[in-house]
Amino acid sequence: MMTLEHLHNNNDLLNAIDWDMTPEEAVRLYLEWGNNWAGGNYVIRSSSDVSHYFVVDTWEETPVIYLIRRNSEDAKELARIEMPRDLQERFLESVGHNKGVYSIEGEVKKWLTRELYD
Repeated sequence: MMTLEHLHNNNDLLNAIDWDMTPEEAVRLYLEWGNNWAGGNYVIRSSSDVSHYFVVDTWEETPVIYLIRRNSEDAKELARIEMPRDLQERFLESVGHNKGVYSIEGEVKKWLTRELYD
C-alpha cells in the first residue's frame, strides 16, 4: 500500500484524484449506477469508469486517510495516510467520535493537499 511520500511523487495518480467525490456519491455512482439520474456531472457507463478519491476512516482507534480506487466492480485502498495527532483529535471531535467513513473536507483536506502538492 502506498504512503503519503509515494503519492507525493506520483503525478499521474495525483492528477486522477477527484477531490469532490464523497463516499456516498461513490456508492450512488458505482453501486447503484443503473438507478441514477443522468442530469449530474458524471455518469457511469461501464466497469472501465474509475474514480480515485480520499476518505477518512474512523473504524480503528485512530482515524486514517485512505486513497480509494473505485469502479462498479470493487473498491481498493491504494494508500494509507496517517494524520498528525492534533488533527486526528480535532477530526474525531468534529464527528462526535462516531465510527464510520467520512468525506475528506475542511482542515483535513487542507492539510492533505498541502502535504501532497508542496
